[in-house]
Amino acid sequence: MFNLKKLQKAIRYEGGVSRRLFLAYGSALASIPTLGRAQTANDKPTFSGNPFTLGVASGEPTANSVVLWTRLAPKPLETDGGMRPGAVEVSWEIAEDEGMKKVVQKGTAIASQHLAHTVHVQPESLKPDRWYWYRFRAGDAMSPVGRTRTFPESSVLPEKMKFAFASCQHLEQGLFTAYEQMAKDDLDLIFHLGDYIYEYGGKDNKVRKHIGNEINSLSDYRVRHAQYRSDPLLAASHARCPWMVTWDDHEFDNNCAGDISEEKDIDPAEFMLRRANAYQAYYEAMPLGRMSLPQGPDMKLYRQASFGRLAQFMVLDTRQYRTDQPNGDKPADLNEAALSPKNTMLGQKQRKWLQGALISSEGHWNVLAQQVMMEMAAISRNGLTPKYSMDQWPGYAHERMALMRFIEDRKISNPIVLTGDIHSNWVNELRVDDRKPETPIVATEFVGTSITSGGNGQAKPTYLPLLQSVNPGVKFHNTERGYVRCEVTKDLWKSDYVAVEDVLKPGGNILTRASFIVESGKPGVKKS
Repeated sequence: MFNLKKLQKAIRYEGGVSRRLFLAYGSALASIPTLGRAQTANDKPTFSGNPFTLGVASGEPTANSVVLWTRLAPKPLETDGGMRPGAVEVSWEIAEDEGMKKVVQKGTAIASQHLAHTVHVQPESLKPDRWYWYRFRAGDAMSPVGRTRTFPESSVLPEKMKFAFASCQHLEQGLFTAYEQMAKDDLDLIFHLGDYIYEYGGKDNKVRKHIGNEINSLSDYRVRHAQYRSDPLLAASHARCPWMVTWDDHEFDNNCAGDISEEKDIDPAEFMLRRANAYQAYYEAMPLGRMSLPQGPDMKLYRQASFGRLAQFMVLDTRQYRTDQPNGDKPADLNEAALSPKNTMLGQKQRKWLQGALISSEGHWNVLAQQVMMEMAAISRNGLTPKYSMDQWPGYAHERMALMRFIEDRKISNPIVLTGDIHSNWVNELRVDDRKPETPIVATEFVGTSITSGGNGQAKPTYLPLLQSVNPGVKFHNTERGYVRCEVTKDLWKSDYVAVEDVLKPGGNILTRASFIVESGKPGVKKS
């Protein structure tokens, strides 16, 4: 049960603002039911159309469990999804075959109006390292069949794993062609590292147009998620294998930093109420488990998953707990403000959790799946002093260098960083201080470009030689659209940079632009 006194104590504001925040939090939480609370559900519903327009999805795989998701929405782009008020009973089943003949578990779940008639089912006691198929039924309507899998047991060293990671899919700026290829890649897992939606209002003369103005209310966020999930290529990719997701800023508000807006005149209470709306809609739209159920403007997304002993994944949240960007969030040198030990990207609790997860990991590869670039990449123009992005890890350089030093000192096995956000591809060799190329390489960072954000890019930017002359740790960079496909064995990590040459029209050509390998026990990359 939600504890209002505990929440009130947690608010970090003074006087009247604290009271207003308290009321805003309470209001936002009023619509979120306690899991497991008894509800009267309609077991013979009728719908104005197909209620499974948004398809099915799965996520959060373990060795014996996975989350199965769907949403009832016969009219997904309407405020209520075309659903009547009240709860609906939804049956589900999971089978060992695509034809759904060998059903191993089945049950019923409640799709409540309080959570936009979404269902998050978490069957237990599944067999490890198995592919399964699943579907839902509501009334006389049957969902598409989805495909998912469990992970190997923690004691097993699998032969290999194949997954992809992606980020930044602005609906107005391109087509989701990359997901068409991703669905064909026979992946074990897909990571989405943030900017699943964009919050901006609709603009004319784009590839597609957002519905409505900049989103703010819970209904606004729900409709925006539904608009994105209505894309058939994205829906098919969700139905093909399990996903693990984390957010960046646009799931809520551009360049947000914890509870601080980039627009300094925003009322803090209004801002946190908007965050509660964004977080609830995000939970509703994603195949997330019970541990991620939001409580007002708070939602836990940092977590870990293991693919047997082959790979340990630590999924981070670099938005919810960070302090404000230094230097007014403008490019700056690594001055006193950027190097301040008071700056944090992770927050104290998440940082301690991450250190504990790294120390206790039995994974052969240890992978940080996170949002913003960790390479301390300097941008130098016209011979001026190099500048760094304050929204990325250089703005939190003290914490970033401490993390690299921790990984180096504790001899963490084969550290890899996966990153999104920046709408371009990078391969980076990370050191404790990237300004000192003579020091040892600690980890390798693979940065994936956007699915669509920024429109079509360049395979060979003209400024690349200058970029690499200032940043010797940068081994690859371009600005094409696409994603990164990774194949991992005990001895070798391989990352393929998959490019979509044209996202502005259907059928854009897809190719592997470059591939890089990391050998086990040897930090740093080689071109494959």
